[in-house]
Amino acid sequence: MAVESNFVDYVKIHCRSGKGGKGSMHLRHVKYQPNGGPDGGDGGHGGSVILRGNHNYWTLLHLKYERHVFAEHGGNGASDKCHGTDGADAYIDVPCGTVVYNAVTGKYICDVTEDGQQVTLLEGGRGGMGNFQFRTSTNQAPRYAQPGEPAQEETIILELKLLADVGLVGFPNAGKSTLLSALSSAKPKIANYPFTTLEPSLGIVKYRGNKSFVMADIPGIIEGASEGKGLGLRFLRHIERNSLLLFMVPGDTDDIKHDYEVLLNELEKFNPELLEKHRVLAVTKSDLLDEELIQMLRDTLPTDLPCVFISSITGEGLDELKDVLWRELNSESNKLEEITSETTLVHRDKDVLTFRDEMNAEGEDEETEENTASSRKKGKDEVEDLTDFEYTDD
Repeated sequence: MAVESNFVDYVKIHCRSGKGGKGSMHLRHVKYQPNGGPDGGDGGHGGSVILRGNHNYWTLLHLKYERHVFAEHGGNGASDKCHGTDGADAYIDVPCGTVVYNAVTGKYICDVTEDGQQVTLLEGGRGGMGNFQFRTSTNQAPRYAQPGEPAQEETIILELKLLADVGLVGFPNAGKSTLLSALSSAKPKIANYPFTTLEPSLGIVKYRGNKSFVMADIPGIIEGASEGKGLGLRFLRHIERNSLLLFMVPGDTDDIKHDYEVLLNELEKFNPELLEKHRVLAVTKSDLLDEELIQMLRDTLPTDLPCVFISSITGEGLDELKDVLWRELNSESNKLEEITSETTLVHRDKDVLTFRDEMNAEGEDEETEENTASSRKKGKDEVEDLTDFEYTDD
């Protein structure tokens, strides 16, 4: 029996804000004041659905089984100009780096990148005004009140894109997880077979002077990953937020430059903007190579990016690699603040045809026609109830 992973980066949720409360139609009748005039209070404001960034979360596991998020409705107004209670807002806490899409159209909605950042997904309905608000010199006893605004409903997809400084890119069994375990305290699964890594892992790499940076390991990419082959398509989005891409190619491969170009081509097909990121090439498993062979291989490596020969087992070249990574991360053209800004990171809308297949692959297509019809009927009944502009006396 397969063990279910605790790493969840894709969740589908149906959200509904609260409808506004109805305004009260009431005429004041008390002893010695039979014609007291209108005193109907206003309805309360409906609750909103708000997305909130929380750095204490790093996956969407806590939302996996929370299929519905409903805010409270606003209370109705009452006599004696009593205002209806405002509905409580519904908060959805998400890890930093969460992107929200419309589950039907695939349209990009918003992005949460900072701790404590709040984004209102669905605004609650405003409360209707009571008949006290409609009194005039010519209509001193209005016998009508205003209904509250209806609730808003939307089904959304929450998609997590890990926030890291360095993203590891390479074929399966290229030594990515071994490097992460050697440079940080992370303990990813390591074995001598492809696709050992089935979920992303994060590690904090310590540098000189109490400095550090975050490194992300994703499952291996194979040729055709941008078309859905292997596990690459599902996890490629996690490197979109990385400031620097570290390409890893084993030193015992037939053609290092060709393998690097294949990886680069897959990233270009997935998102052409990934080519604008700084890149570093690490030739792994250099402990299997002698000095003469290393010098021969240097002449065949790409010349448009820094190249380092490393061995995670013996520790050879790891200090040099950290120096290169730190220098690239802090170069003037590669400031970390620019990566998370809205001006440099552009989210594309999902293609409707591939979006449905993606949801099926993630197991998020469980909404049945019966649930959809029930939700629509309920929403229709609420709207019909709000079309009546006049209410009976309280």
